[in-house]
Amino acid sequence: MNATVLVVDDEERIRSSLRGILNDEGFRVLDTGDAPGVMELIERERPELVLLDVWMPELDGIELLRRIKAELPATRVIMISGHANIQNAVAATRLGAEDFLEKPFSVDGLLAAIGRVMAGDSGRVARRDAAAGATQAPAAGRAPCGALARPQRTVAESLVLAGQGLHSGFKTGVILHPAPVGSGIVFSSVAGQSEIPARLENVTETGYNTTLSGGGHSIRTVEHLMSALHGLGVTNLLVKTDDEVPALDGSALEFCRHLREAGIVEQDAEIEPIAVAQPIQIGEGEEFIRIEPARRLVIDYTLEYPAPIGRQQVHFELDSPEDYVREVAPARTFGFVREFRKLAEMGLASGGRLDNLILVDDEKVVNTALRFPDEFARHKTLDLIGDLYLLGRPVVGHIVASRTGHSDNLALLRAIAATL
Repeated sequence: MNATVLVVDDEERIRSSLRGILNDEGFRVLDTGDAPGVMELIERERPELVLLDVWMPELDGIELLRRIKAELPATRVIMISGHANIQNAVAATRLGAEDFLEKPFSVDGLLAAIGRVMAGDSGRVARRDAAAGATQAPAAGRAPCGALARPQRTVAESLVLAGQGLHSGFKTGVILHPAPVGSGIVFSSVAGQSEIPARLENVTETGYNTTLSGGGHSIRTVEHLMSALHGLGVTNLLVKTDDEVPALDGSALEFCRHLREAGIVEQDAEIEPIAVAQPIQIGEGEEFIRIEPARRLVIDYTLEYPAPIGRQQVHFELDSPEDYVREVAPARTFGFVREFRKLAEMGLASGGRLDNLILVDDEKVVNTALRFPDEFARHKTLDLIGDLYLLGRPVVGHIVASRTGHSDNLALLRAIAATL
């Protein structure tokens, strides 16, 4: 018998549309607008998947989700809503929903979400206990690549993180889904209507953050999450969010912790890192960035600001995810008291708080103890690692950078891309 999908929505036109779409795809479709009777219907019919509306009379969809997961936890649920936001999505996913779609959703977005869920319990695959340092044998049948090739990786199961946007100031979050081989890192709206590959050609802003745009949708401040993915070797991931990735504590450490707790697993293919054949340099004098051939990613970064920061230099070699988590991921973003008025006029830094950045006045750090004596330069290194991943593959090479930021990083990426 074909897989059964139960559609729970109080609007007949929605149920009718979904019946038509899913019948055409070969599913056995049941539907109801009677929320109080859903549990009995699930008990009797045992559907493989429930599409559940959030806003219904008589019984709220979130409450119904709680009951389904309490009484029939194996039932897979995708939440749908015409009044969605990332807070709803995060709440539903934490309660056990496999995905969350905003109405009106595209047919492709709906079928892609159903495909992910039906492919294997929301994309869950055999996990590796990253915290315990266990290793996983290479997948059988993996196609050979070059000498620098490494396994493609994704997360073992979906996970959610909530927080505040550093620049928007709004509550926001991300839902991270496993993705198949060759997908790359892709950002998507909650509705799944606008997918934006995390690629150089989709970068539209590099002033105080890195912004990706596509399909009339923009997502700000992707660099910390991208840095964590690069550092941990995650090559395939679907990232669903609103307009800005949450700042969390201003570093990449929380992203790393949650990703490793969810599990990072190898897939049945390899990826060839980008390696330059000749040195490439952008800028000159005291402000420049250069990459030279090397067998792994090595970064020498020099930062120079007026006191109390002064001159800081960092040398980092990415030999393993543990190196990244220990030496780079904890470094937080920073801001200056004197710049906050200017940033506010630009509509930025509205979410800057005492617990998600290092705040500096003319004399001292005013809100926290530093995690490293050179934390400012380490954070610039963190940003650089994130921006490099916008080439769509891991990067190997020796990078020497002095007094540079996002715009310089992207200029280097364009120069590298021109040689490929």
